[in-house]
Amino acid sequence: MHGSPSMVKTRLSMMMFLQYAIWGAWLPLLWPFLSNHREFEPGEIGDMFAIGAVGAIIAPFIAGQIADRYFSTERFLAVSHILGGVLVWFLASLEGYWAFLGFSLAYSVIYSPTLSLTNSISFHHLPDRDRDFGKVRVWGTVGWIAVGIGIGQWLLHMHTPVDATQEAVLAAQYEGMGDAFRLSGILGVLMGLYCFTLPHTPPARGEQSNATFEAIGEVRRNPLLTLFLLAVPISCIHQFYFVHTAGFLGQFQSEAATTINKVFGVGGAGLMTIGQMSEILVLAAMPFVAKSLSRKTLLAIGILAYAARMALFAYAGDLSAATGIDPTPLVVLGVAMHGLCFGCFIFVAFMIVDEETTADVRASAQSLFNLVIVGIGIIVGSYIATGVASWATDEAGVMNFTTLFSVPMWAALACLVLLLVFYPGGRRSPRHPD
Repeated sequence: MHGSPSMVKTRLSMMMFLQYAIWGAWLPLLWPFLSNHREFEPGEIGDMFAIGAVGAIIAPFIAGQIADRYFSTERFLAVSHILGGVLVWFLASLEGYWAFLGFSLAYSVIYSPTLSLTNSISFHHLPDRDRDFGKVRVWGTVGWIAVGIGIGQWLLHMHTPVDATQEAVLAAQYEGMGDAFRLSGILGVLMGLYCFTLPHTPPARGEQSNATFEAIGEVRRNPLLTLFLLAVPISCIHQFYFVHTAGFLGQFQSEAATTINKVFGVGGAGLMTIGQMSEILVLAAMPFVAKSLSRKTLLAIGILAYAARMALFAYAGDLSAATGIDPTPLVVLGVAMHGLCFGCFIFVAFMIVDEETTADVRASAQSLFNLVIVGIGIIVGSYIATGVASWATDEAGVMNFTTLFSVPMWAALACLVLLLVFYPGGRRSPRHPD
């Protein structure tokens, strides 16, 4: 360990800040940028989102074979982020489908392994992972918030023409979203240089056992079987949010000139950070809430929050038109539901996987669940989200957001019914508390 424990935590916190700022700079804006500025078809945009999951699927093999056995973790991170920063910079100017797809695949393969490696380097150097990791990881969420608001303000002040029509304003903002990739590139190179200063984490050159098949055997029984099966549609709904919310909020903000734009900027990405703010609050309360509520109850709250969020997005505009009520509070509430969605379902699900598996296969079980959430869910969810978008768009190219968001709303309610029927009830003791 290099330096005092407090200094190590500070350095790792900065690492997490940059790690997630790199991702948060461009991900929420990918759909509106490609759809409205590059004019890609919905199916083509679905390919871009899905190709990112390909990198997430093969990331464990890359990290395991290269970082764990041949290079120190901090050097692997440094080289990966510098290369990734160069690649993501070019995404701002690439116009063709195949060029954008190829660069996206290469970037995904390079960037995805760094997500797990920043966790592993933290676990390696923190004095008490149970006590300290949450305090370090939360700075990743802060980084996502900071860069989202920063991009929103940049679009407001640098890419929002004065005294122009709404159509011209939106066109300028969509074009300006290319700067999100450039910002990500700059942050990526800075992160790469910073990683050279991180505590030395040498590779483990010995053979590593593989407990994947044993973990699959444990997943085949309840409650893990139900949890894994529900995780696929829920992760699809989760991806639906990231694909379409920035475009929805960007149009909402352009139509409703409110003071909220002065705080969060425009384009949707800044306003989406309210979800990350609520996520911090929910995760901070989780150690206390988890003691009084069963795991099934927490999962149900999370799924219900998914449905409520989509309902608010789908019907806030209709309610406003019928009653004259300002839809802004309802839309903001829908964004804030992200904290409950993530905290009560995804975060709690990882807790359940840890509790319901034996100690020697927990890491493999967590990797399997992460593969479902980040890999399968993103791929399937991206194509569903883009397919529904095509269905919800009229011949004039106008999106019907009520139709768009009502589909994941009903899907979430169906998942809630399945959870109530098939997931074991009551306050269960962990099967493997050790």
